[in-house]
Amino acid sequence: MTRRVGLSARRIFGVLSAVTLLATVSGCGLLGGSDEQQPAESAGSGKVEKAKIKLGLLPILDVASVHIAIKKGYFQEEGLEIEPIKIQGGAAAIPGLIKGDLDISFGNWVSFMLAESKQGAKDVGGLKLINDGYQTKPDMFLILAKADSPVKSPKDFEGKTIAINTFQNIAELTAKATLEAADVDLTKVNFKEFPFPDMEAAVQNGTVDAAFMVEPFISRAQRTSGQITVLDAASGPTDGIPIGGYATTGKFADENPKTVAAFQRAMAKGQRDAADRPTVEPLLVEYAGVDKETASLVHFGEFPTSLDATRLQRVAELMRTYGLLKEEFDVKPMLVSSSGS
Repeated sequence: MTRRVGLSARRIFGVLSAVTLLATVSGCGLLGGSDEQQPAESAGSGKVEKAKIKLGLLPILDVASVHIAIKKGYFQEEGLEIEPIKIQGGAAAIPGLIKGDLDISFGNWVSFMLAESKQGAKDVGGLKLINDGYQTKPDMFLILAKADSPVKSPKDFEGKTIAINTFQNIAELTAKATLEAADVDLTKVNFKEFPFPDMEAAVQNGTVDAAFMVEPFISRAQRTSGQITVLDAASGPTDGIPIGGYATTGKFADENPKTVAAFQRAMAKGQRDAADRPTVEPLLVEYAGVDKETASLVHFGEFPTSLDATRLQRVAELMRTYGLLKEEFDVKPMLVSSSGS
């Protein structure tokens, strides 16, 4: 049973171009050494330390790989049982990880990096990133408004309110980056928190003027309410930006290396299979509560099969651009190595 736990466009392009150039020039990547953390092949002999995993998830397309791995028995093959626990966003998952209400959680990279930069999980060994989850493609990070809304272009958002699922996360960051790239004065735009499943209704009843949605809620809002796209927040300065993945605490990773390695192996298979649309669509009906037709319309992003430090560093650079990070931040120490340590 599921439980709940509670700048300028030119500068952006410059930062991201520099990151891309450095990654291309050296085979060792931006941060030195190997950039890709492959799923652990083995964390040693013997059973996993903890068989039942409390895993924080959102009812969104991004976590399809988990549901595939459950359905196909990949976790079971590794000696793991997954207990899904519904969360509202990555920021909301972090207290659960720290308290031990969650063992592992999906979340957006922004929230995890921000918490780590503030040493919010210092008492439990910090936050550790163990699996990549999802990466943007066009039409899967959209800001939608009512069909008859006066908001027709990004500039119209000035003086208006946009719903996002949580503050200081990938939604707020990419929304601000693309709005500013469209010459919108961010000081005149308001953001308000709403769970993804509630956004369509909030737009329709006028509680907010628009909403930053992800799949399958984009397709549902377009199909059932006729809502229109005002801005693709995965374009321009945020094109191909990594979205989120799976994190745990340093304490959990240190005490359960075989468990983490087993989770990585099962997820590698789930991530691989998530690229197959016919596999994912029926699962969306089950765990996200959308109808079959909506599931057939959703826009897919990328499901990376390895953690890439250079790719994730791009998120940190964008956070620095918008003041979420006050100093340079090296992502690589957060990544769990292939040995599960």
